[in-house]
Amino acid sequence: MAKIINICGARPNFMKIAPLMKAYRNHPELSPVLVHTGQHYDEKMSDLFFRELEIPAPDLNLEVGSGSHAAQTAEIMKRFEPVVLEHKPDWVLVVGDVNSTIACALVAKKLGVGVAHVEAGLRSFDRTMPEEINRVLTDAISDLLFVSEPSGLENLAREGVDSDRVHFVGNVMIDTLKSNLAKAERSTVLERLGLTKRGYNVVTLHRPSNVDDAVALGRIADALEVIQQDLPTVFPMHPRTRGNLARFGLAERFAAMRQLQIIEPLGYLDFLKLTGQAAVVLTDSGGIQEETTILGVWCLTLRENTERPVTIDSGTNRLVGTDPANVIASYRECRSKSLDTPPVPEKWDGRAAERIAAILAKMC
Repeated sequence: MAKIINICGARPNFMKIAPLMKAYRNHPELSPVLVHTGQHYDEKMSDLFFRELEIPAPDLNLEVGSGSHAAQTAEIMKRFEPVVLEHKPDWVLVVGDVNSTIACALVAKKLGVGVAHVEAGLRSFDRTMPEEINRVLTDAISDLLFVSEPSGLENLAREGVDSDRVHFVGNVMIDTLKSNLAKAERSTVLERLGLTKRGYNVVTLHRPSNVDDAVALGRIADALEVIQQDLPTVFPMHPRTRGNLARFGLAERFAAMRQLQIIEPLGYLDFLKLTGQAAVVLTDSGGIQEETTILGVWCLTLRENTERPVTIDSGTNRLVGTDPANVIASYRECRSKSLDTPPVPEKWDGRAAERIAAILAKMC
């Protein structure tokens, strides 16, 4: 029997780990252990997601908490090393590109444990993004690389990764979306917020290049001032972003936007319903680019690059940066035409986790 320590720590990880924990049930030869690093630890970011996605309670919680990239990564490594030494796993499986991903991969590799990376090969080619550094380094030391879209195969081949270690399995995020659509449909979030289907926009921001930069956040405010006049716009806002609005002197500008509704972060099911019924979603999130592709909703990505080019190819997603004129023009173009049913990217069929579990089982 192969023991697999599965790592989750931040909100995007939870949607990726949920289908894997279910898929393991079909393989008695696999013994999964779930470790929560505690990188995201508040109720909305963690506990609620575990309940909604029916993720089993973590076997261990490292309770690392927040901190700078260096401090958080180091603390995760320090607390995870004794876990590996005690449990002696055959594999440590990491997902995505957060600090927990690279920290636990490094610990495992230095202790001679196999590393499996889910969502390998994605590249924005922007080394100013902390996530890009995490992606590149994790892939460089991984023994199994599970790829979600064709660009990942191309990137890993270009980087000289042995093809025997690479497996194109599809997107575990989409596994979670497909398995929760019916439950999300029962959400009353639209009624609670006074919204109607396709009668509003959604905004999400979390990347440091947008929310920690006064100029960038001001440019986004310029665009939102115009966009919210067209349709009510909902902005589930992270506490750090709220703090930055005050710090940069932007809080009054946002408060003056009469059709901009700033709310607390939502749970997975409410947020899936909110984005799935929106007219346009404006975001800097990689996962939301993927979800809107399957949901058939226009997505304007407030970045100059994306590590998920398949969403651009599908026709649902557009890179618009933060130049207000470009954001507004792209928004108006999307609003002027209906979105045809987008093609579903290859292997985004809700069975990625099954493929991963089957490959790991064969390694026993």
